[in-house]
Amino acid sequence: MVQAYWNIGKIIVEDEQKGKERAEYGEALIKEISVRLTKDYGRGFDESNLRNIRKFYLTFPNCDALRHELTWTHYRLLLRVEKNDTRNFYMIESVENNWSTRELERQINSLLYERIALSRDKEKVKELSLKGNEIHSPEDIIKDPVVPEFLGLSKNEKYPEKDIEQALIDKLRKFLL
Repeated sequence: MVQAYWNIGKIIVEDEQKGKERAEYGEALIKEISVRLTKDYGRGFDESNLRNIRKFYLTFPNCDALRHELTWTHYRLLLRVEKNDTRNFYMIESVENNWSTRELERQINSLLYERIALSRDKEKVKELSLKGNEIHSPEDIIKDPVVPEFLGLSKNEKYPEKDIEQALIDKLRKFLL
């Protein structure tokens, strides 16, 4: 099905839109195609799905780069991810870890890529992300990363939470007064 949708997206962009990313203003191209395909092939070709199919082709212009392990629902979730490197990360992780679409959506919504990018302990973040919401110890809870330079702390050290709190209070006090 993924391959078929990619081919339909290619036809929409290359043939119907003459290679342009979008149709000319005022052309109800997607609506017309939706009516034709629904008449010829039945359900599954509504306007919103055709927009996704077109975006799919534009996002993944190289058919060989598609992963056959992923379903159309996986790709629809990946289309919501704006940045290419972030999208590629989730695509690779989905395949390597055999994520269901529900798990992929959970990882995207929990900003796994961003947490790993900001964390010093990247393996720990990945390990915790695979456990889901299991919390067995205080270390299992990942807090928002702190930018230590803002607080005048060196970046490569681990600080107790009370030291970070005090540095934040001091910085806020100085700012407000």
